[in-house]
Amino acid sequence: MTRRLALVLGIVGVALALATAVVLATSPTVIVSLDDAWNLEMVEWRGPVLVGWALVMNVLGGGWVATILTPLLIAALAWLVRGWRGALFALIAFVASAGIVQLVKKALGRARPQDLLIASDFGSFPSGHTANAATLAVVLWFLFPTLWVAIGGAAWTVAMGFSRTVLSVHWFSDTVGGALIGAGAAFLMAAMLWRWVRLPRVLDGVEARDPRADPPR
Repeated sequence: MTRRLALVLGIVGVALALATAVVLATSPTVIVSLDDAWNLEMVEWRGPVLVGWALVMNVLGGGWVATILTPLLIAALAWLVRGWRGALFALIAFVASAGIVQLVKKALGRARPQDLLIASDFGSFPSGHTANAATLAVVLWFLFPTLWVAIGGAAWTVAMGFSRTVLSVHWFSDTVGGALIGAGAAFLMAAMLWRWVRLPRVLDGVEARDPRADPPR
């Protein structure tokens, strides 16, 4: 991963989500048709076990757990492996993701499915739960850039998005938009704070330069 690639991935992710929002506001026919079909399929799949799992995911991916506890835990972990700069990067990434999500929600004001199983706030697109999961996945990958962390983060994001559609609290496109914004925001923040993100942990009071970082200019 290079700084330039992180910047490109961040811009593309957020741009695709915003483009989807524009399509939903102007010519939503195709997306709405796909969303309706997916929602009807989820209603057919519902059962006690699947709904119970989705309700657990709802707690883990939202409320105070996702907005306070998870960012603080990840920031503490980042402090251990990247110092205070890494911790600050993690917190900024979560705040940026949540901020973009709320701005798009309020600007678009998309209605949620009528057969949702739990109460939720205003604005269906994008899914805040899925955005938070994607941000978590990308931040953890920057802290521990291994294949297994990448696979685990992707699986967590997909599972969170799927759980939102099981509860019919979001349309399928909402979860895709959330994942794009969550990951995109984290990549953008990483590109902006690249040297902070790539620094190894403090050794003997001196932060050695990561040899994988961009060369000085």
